[in-house]
Amino acid sequence: MSWFSNFYRSALGKKAVMALTGLVFWGFVLGHMVGNLKLFLGAEAINHYAEFLREVGEPLVPRGTLLWIARLVLIASLVLHVHAAVALTALNRRARPQGYSKHAMQNSSFAARTMRWSGFALLGFVVYHLMHFTFGNAHPDFVPGDVYHNLVVGFSSGLVVAVYVVAMILLGMHLVHGLWSLFQSLGWNHPRYNPWRRVFAVVFALVITLGFIAVPASIAIGLVR
Repeated sequence: MSWFSNFYRSALGKKAVMALTGLVFWGFVLGHMVGNLKLFLGAEAINHYAEFLREVGEPLVPRGTLLWIARLVLIASLVLHVHAAVALTALNRRARPQGYSKHAMQNSSFAARTMRWSGFALLGFVVYHLMHFTFGNAHPDFVPGDVYHNLVVGFSSGLVVAVYVVAMILLGMHLVHGLWSLFQSLGWNHPRYNPWRRVFAVVFALVITLGFIAVPASIAIGLVR
């Protein structure tokens, strides 16, 4: 693994790690959003989907094995993503100790300027989200295996709905700049295609944000009971 260690020490290596782990998160949030939208098909549909995630791979592997492998990949990706982001920020500060000029700040987007803060806010939200809907210790009436019940009861609080809506807006902002940077870090950077990269990043982030918000919002307004 010495080659990876040497490569990771460079700014290019850190950007590549952030890009590759970003691809993992890109696929995860898309799949997670699609799964969440099964709420609108009823309790049986979303509970069956949750059960499928736990039993996928049987009988070749024990129940829950592939789900835990996926979780471990996500955890490892998260650790690498956060570490690379923090290390890259420190590297950039050492290279430019006086900071960026006001002109450069004006040319960057709001999403780009707040990437670090939105990232840490999302990290805190992920911890709360796991406590809320996975472990249930932050849920008022958690029933293991009954995803429909847990969602409806969990989003019965206006404060909780507000927290989720704000978090999903931050996620959308993070995705816009993250996807743009991801393509650039992987070498997919050309003036001819860059406008399409921007369009894709914005549209994908908007779809993900609205898709996630649709679940707590529909429960909050009584569309789903």
